[in-house]
Amino acid sequence: MPRFAANLSMLYNEHAFLDRFDAAAQDGFTAVEYLFPYAFAADEVAAKLQAAGLQQVLFNAPPGDWEAGERGIACLPGREAEFAAGLAKALAYAQALQCPRVHVMAGLLPQGRTRAQLRPTYVANLRHAAAEAGKVGVNILIEPINERDMPGFFLNRQDDAHALVDEIGAPNVKVQMDLYHAQITEGDLATKIRRYLPTGQVGHLQIAGVPERHEPDIGEIHHPYLFKLLDDLGYEGWIGCEYRPQRGAVQGGTSQGLGWLAPYLRK
Repeated sequence: MPRFAANLSMLYNEHAFLDRFDAAAQDGFTAVEYLFPYAFAADEVAAKLQAAGLQQVLFNAPPGDWEAGERGIACLPGREAEFAAGLAKALAYAQALQCPRVHVMAGLLPQGRTRAQLRPTYVANLRHAAAEAGKVGVNILIEPINERDMPGFFLNRQDDAHALVDEIGAPNVKVQMDLYHAQITEGDLATKIRRYLPTGQVGHLQIAGVPERHEPDIGEIHHPYLFKLLDDLGYEGWIGCEYRPQRGAVQGGTSQGLGWLAPYLRK
């Protein structure tokens, strides 16, 4: 049976961030993910996880200046020292939160630069990340993101992400396969799951309804089919629920839109 993690950056926004842990646990989630924990002390977040009986399964390394529009710096020449410092901070949080995965966002293409020009910087930074994360038992994840939601993002396609994992050659660098982004960019999700899951290079999955990024039972993807496929293929990892609640927003809270999840909760 699939295991689902609540994305606390998108779900339960009717609560203050530190109150979202209890809200997720009360709805039956046993794990959480989110974008960034750095606005809070690591021990404060760890206490919330422990009190709610939750596992932390994923968060992102510092992305540069998020408020100014940066979406990662891993592919940006000249930012290597900043990348290394951010990674060190992320790994310290990962240890404190007992989180086995850190997502490293690639970044946006600077004006006039091509992906081919930026690729050596990206590969070098990921190799550094892999070596440092390996010392503390953490996996580094890279995620293809669609260009409709994030124009100019360096990494967009599953095949490119897996080629990068092959090139880097570190066992703890894996792909964060977000089916929402994959559907928008490429489609053919079941075939891609069958192709890439057996490689062992998929370190995490995420879902949302397409095209509006609402609950997984809203939109063009038939998620129950994909959940059964993941079971059939023996996937034992987590599936992050990274969507913007529509029903919950209308009906008074995230919990009101979780009917799709009920058949999959462990009793």
